Amino acid sequence: MKRYCLALLGIISLSACAQNTNPDKPADTAKPAASAAASPLAGPMDARMRAAVAKLNPRIQIDQVSASPLKGFQEVIVSGQTLYISDDGKYLMQGTLIDLDAKRDLSQDSLAQLRRKLLKTIPVADRIVFGPPNPKYTVSVFTDVECGFCRKLHSEMAEYNREGIEVQYLAFPRAGIGSPDFDTMVSVWCAPDRQKALTDSKNDRPVPRRTCKNPVTMEHDVGRRAGLTGTPMIIAENGVAMPGYMPPKELRAALDNLAAEADEAAGSR
Repeated sequence: MKRYCLALLGIISLSACAQNTNPDKPADTAKPAASAAASPLAGPMDARMRAAVAKLNPRIQIDQVSASPLKGFQEVIVSGQTLYISDDGKYLMQGTLIDLDAKRDLSQDSLAQLRRKLLKTIPVADRIVFGPPNPKYTVSVFTDVECGFCRKLHSEMAEYNREGIEVQYLAFPRAGIGSPDFDTMVSVWCAPDRQKALTDSKNDRPVPRRTCKNPVTMEHDVGRRAGLTGTPMIIAENGVAMPGYMPPKELRAALDNLAAEADEAAGSR
């Protein structure tokens, strides 16, 4: 049990360590992302859950505490991970909670709801948007300028647009805040033509060094809290995360399926 707790602590710490490793290096000056909406269980139970997580690591940021479908447990979301903590704060479980009758991953349902809240904190003006005139679907994509699969996705942008998909890019420098990767993404987001600058950076063409008030740090933080484990992270409008890079036609098919499921669920209510 002691070994398990140490492993859990290590996992959570790793997902909370993507910060500026050079405190003397100035980061962007945009206002940090707002915290997730107030916990539905704000009060004694909320405090009990936070105290339980603090036993593992007092520096862990909790994004959401809510009632769990599992009797006697509360659901706690930490850095894109779903935990289940007993009401008395004594026991903690980490993993996937499946509703066998509905054949649904309830853990992912909660994460999708949190992602929607987090993405609302980033206005479209702070994103780099590539879209057709009248998109059928819009996806938010956390991207990195050095990532091979991010570059592949970007090289197929015209096809995504032909499939009726608008791509709204958010910055996630994988090397962390203050890295050369981070500096390049700040220069992209500060460029007068951000679309061209992003395309240039993904094709190893130089981007003039610039600084300005920008959202790169904020978007990096939102990506981490949304459960990002690799780039590109594609998130549908309902908060569902796709399994990394997807070719244009496959992404369109997946979005069609999500829309059909939503229509079916609405019809059954």
